[in-house]
Amino acid sequence: MKQRIITAIIALAIVLPFLIYGSWPFVLFGFLLATIGLYELITMRKLGHFAIPGILAVLLLWVILSRFKDDLLPYVSLTKLEGIGLLILLLLAFAVFSKNKFTFDDAGFMAISAFYVGLGFFYLIEARMLGLDYLLFIFFVIWATDSGAYFVGRSIGKRKLWPVISPNKTIEGAVGGIVIAIVVAIVFQLISPFEGYSLIQMIFIALLISVAGQIGDLVESAFKRHYGVKDSGKIMPGHGGVLDRLDSMIFVLPFLHIIQFIH
Repeated sequence: MKQRIITAIIALAIVLPFLIYGSWPFVLFGFLLATIGLYELITMRKLGHFAIPGILAVLLLWVILSRFKDDLLPYVSLTKLEGIGLLILLLLAFAVFSKNKFTFDDAGFMAISAFYVGLGFFYLIEARMLGLDYLLFIFFVIWATDSGAYFVGRSIGKRKLWPVISPNKTIEGAVGGIVIAIVVAIVFQLISPFEGYSLIQMIFIALLISVAGQIGDLVESAFKRHYGVKDSGKIMPGHGGVLDRLDSMIFVLPFLHIIQFIH
């Protein structure tokens, strides 16, 4: 517990200045966290010794994270979508040149991992560009979901939610997390209302965040269970890796873009 508290304090001291200031420092910080997250997934599958595919996967991640609207590079007629397609083709080509030491399955894993991490962190950056209140609202709702699910699950939880993936989670805990998340969202909207959104709309947004966040947590648990690891990484002693801390957040954010809460 002492280690967890010390790590949390240090992490907050590092993250808060970037979070509060925003702008390009937060963008660079987002790129760094996303790159670490991708590395965690590649390490889970034990693909770290493939240098060229690793570089291609990181480049693919960075292209996904980029905010370019037209040409990806100056003086080069290459759009963001074309850049993504080209790097995926290069990953597949390497599988051929390596004579299947690096397989098509490996290439697919790297491409999907870059997309999964990149999409989430792209909208994390977009959310901060909209305003600090957006990230704070999403964070508080996710935190309320996790805390509510934990305490309700421990108190009255009996029916397992998905024991094969996460044996400690219960249906009662999941429902309790949703209820607490909605309460926190109502309080947030009353204290610091989002213009153009009614209280009912914010309740539905909180419901989406809570449900999608719990699914995102299960997705990360499924990754770790499949690859036989306890934590996604070791960058934060007592807390695990970047994906252990942000799995719900990066899964939620693309859905918030779909409903145009983040745009």
